[in-house]
Amino acid sequence: MNQPLVTCEHVDFGYENYDVVKDVSLEINPGDYLCIVGENGSGKSTLMKGILGLIKPTGGTLFVAEELKKSGIGYLPQQTPAQKDFPATVEEVVLSGCLGKRGNRPFYSRAERQVAEANMKRLGILELRKSCYRDLSGGQKQRSLIARALCATDKLLILDEPISGLDPAAIMDFYHLIRQLNQKEQVAILMVSHDIGNIIHQANKILQLKQTVQFYGTVEEYRQSVYGKEFLGGEE
Repeated sequence: MNQPLVTCEHVDFGYENYDVVKDVSLEINPGDYLCIVGENGSGKSTLMKGILGLIKPTGGTLFVAEELKKSGIGYLPQQTPAQKDFPATVEEVVLSGCLGKRGNRPFYSRAERQVAEANMKRLGILELRKSCYRDLSGGQKQRSLIARALCATDKLLILDEPISGLDPAAIMDFYHLIRQLNQKEQVAILMVSHDIGNIIHQANKILQLKQTVQFYGTVEEYRQSVYGKEFLGGEE
């Protein structure tokens, strides 16, 4: 039996004596595709930062597999305008995903460069390696960032509103790519998204958050739940 990659047991996360997220229990296993949904201000980003280890739990227990503690978690944050205009080559952007492994060494090792090359190939952007990142289309930038995230680990990818700013064709391409990584390569996916219409056809688990967990279970269970019907705009 595979060990869970991440387990939250009644976890609280917050800032300065105020808990934004309370009493969250969830499990991310190899091959899972979990989407976190909820209104703005419901604590989705705080929960994600907690799982990434950027903030410490104020209560409960967070367990992260040793493998991920060593390699880090592949993370795709929301893109700011400054990041979209980053003046580096695709290769440099992807290679920066190995920073956690590089430690204090001044240069990337041959093995790290090979990992970056393999991930560019995996994401279909090897021929763009010398292109300037800011000149790419939205979809190509997204592929570059996923390749970068996979340089940290190919066990778990955390994606924060990954389709914002993409055109409809790039959105479909993105979902196809993530499904391939998840189903064929068993990369576990944790995604925060407002795109509920597509998510219910992509993910296998849903967590709906409003400071506390309103719903956590399979997509099918979510469709049947009061919260799912309300969020999906159907009848209760």
